Amino acid sequence: RAALLTRGLAEMMRLVKAVGGKSETCMGLTGLGDLILTATGDLSRNRRVGLSLAAGESLDRVLAALGHVAEGVLCAQAVSDLAKKHHAEMPICTTVSQVLNGQLSPEAAVRALMGREPKSEN
Repeated sequence: RAALLTRGLAEMMRLVKAVGGKSETCMGLTGLGDLILTATGDLSRNRRVGLSLAAGESLDRVLAALGHVAEGVLCAQAVSDLAKKHHAEMPICTTVSQVLNGQLSPEAAVRALMGREPKSEN
């Protein structure tokens, strides 16, 4: 979990910098704070969607049972498109988008992310 959060924060910082912002902006409540709460909070709708997909449920069924909007589901593709447009490497975001679009299974997504070559996280 720590690796995912650390790498997720690095992705956020790269995108913010790529679109002309200050990467340090991600270190505040609206960046790191939201990331931690979304990824670890029991009430996080995005986390519940991810756990349900990993358990084998379909996205349609998960969203119907949720009864509320899971913002990550709605914005994952848009963020991936923005990253591509600005040449910001965001493998976690891209992989999540592929899972949500049915291009990758959750298991294949984990394998793809864990199989990446180690490199500097800066």
